[in-house]
Amino acid sequence: MAAAHALLIDFGSTYTKLRAVNLAAARIIGSGQGPSTVTSDVTIGLGAALNDLAGKLGGLPNFRYRLASSSAAGGLRMVTVGLVKELTAEAARRAALGAGAKLVGAFAYRLTRGDVERIEGLAPDILLLSGGTDGGNSDVILHNARLLAASALACPIIVAGNRSTADEVADAFVAGGKTVRVTKNVMPELNVLDIEPAREAVRRVFMERIVHAKGIDRAQALFDQVLMPTPAAVLDGASLVAQGTPERQGLGDLLIVDVGGATTDVHSVCAGVPTRSGVIQQGLPEPMAKRTVEGDLGIRHNAATVIDTVGLPEMAARMNLAQDRVEQLLERVQANVEWLPSTAEEAGFDQELAQVAVRLAVSRHAGTIETIYTALGPASVQRGKDLSEITALIGTGGPLVHARDPRAILAAALADGKAPQTLLPRSARLYIDRAYLLYAVGLLATVDKSAALNLALNNLECLDELTHGATTAA
Repeated sequence: MAAAHALLIDFGSTYTKLRAVNLAAARIIGSGQGPSTVTSDVTIGLGAALNDLAGKLGGLPNFRYRLASSSAAGGLRMVTVGLVKELTAEAARRAALGAGAKLVGAFAYRLTRGDVERIEGLAPDILLLSGGTDGGNSDVILHNARLLAASALACPIIVAGNRSTADEVADAFVAGGKTVRVTKNVMPELNVLDIEPAREAVRRVFMERIVHAKGIDRAQALFDQVLMPTPAAVLDGASLVAQGTPERQGLGDLLIVDVGGATTDVHSVCAGVPTRSGVIQQGLPEPMAKRTVEGDLGIRHNAATVIDTVGLPEMAARMNLAQDRVEQLLERVQANVEWLPSTAEEAGFDQELAQVAVRLAVSRHAGTIETIYTALGPASVQRGKDLSEITALIGTGGPLVHARDPRAILAAALADGKAPQTLLPRSARLYIDRAYLLYAVGLLATVDKSAALNLALNNLECLDELTHGATTAA
């Protein structure tokens, strides 16, 4: 009997990427890619990618599954609106990022007409409206719903706020001719998060409407369905790799860093609760699976910002170059964001950019500890997620995969004693996803979790044995 295969597709912003997988062996048998032609005719780019794959395989096998994710045409553009910036608005932001959205705007409190005009100008694909705990404040979410209902917005609206006002809010949108979907409150009680229903609602709207709006369904005959935004597929893949299946153990608590030209994304799968004795957690609880996107840390579009964060003198010293030479290299990148290094000096420049981006992105993703003074004396308080016990650190993205020393780039995410207040991983085994597999793992997990986990564990490349932060820094 012929082996069963799966075709896993990523409609990216630049390329449509394919991975063909032998399900029984849990290995990649071929990869292909073509230009993403979503703005014209998606079938052209997908056809080119399939031809590329067929050329490498000597023909295409019969695929049991043909599953896709998409970040094409700018990704899933999303705006969130909440009540209090630090509470329901933050809960909505986390739900949006966890759903794989590209967050283009976040608003809090009572919207003004100017706010609504700005939201209209952002042209979101989906708007997520939250506000109030269940039975709590209802005035603000009703005010915001009525303003938005009267706006020129044409996108679907997901309501995930105070359940006591859900019907009235939905009625306002229906009266305004808007498409609305009501789901559970992202914060039903004070400091209690419930973002999974909102994430699932975003995913359903993405499958039902956004795929059509992006024109991807024009190639429907060539695949089964587009299941989710690509970042959501990566987060689902990360969760599976961390937690494993009943048949095979996962890697445990993990962190994924995806270094790109436009952003550096970080995914973590861990509880993130305090691991140090006597430390008190403050602020919103952290989701088990968390994604953050650092839009100012892409090492092509934001190379100047990356350098500014450490300072030109420090960057020049790290590279053992004169400052004017670093400026020349930076000008080259700024003139052409598609630039690739071709000399050892240029590769070193790229390496340092990636290391700084990784350090900053993971530091922002991680929680912090600080000492506060109370009537009973000093107390240690944790805000955010404790990553110190992470056991696996996975790197992906072109700048890391093609680096001369990817291990050094990844090791920049480890604790080194210089910033003890930031809860970075103290020790972790370092892996690299050279084949850009994690989106494929997330897609495959929807139909065959065992094959998806085996695919990941069989193909992730371990860069070293257990690595300690202090040793790495030395």
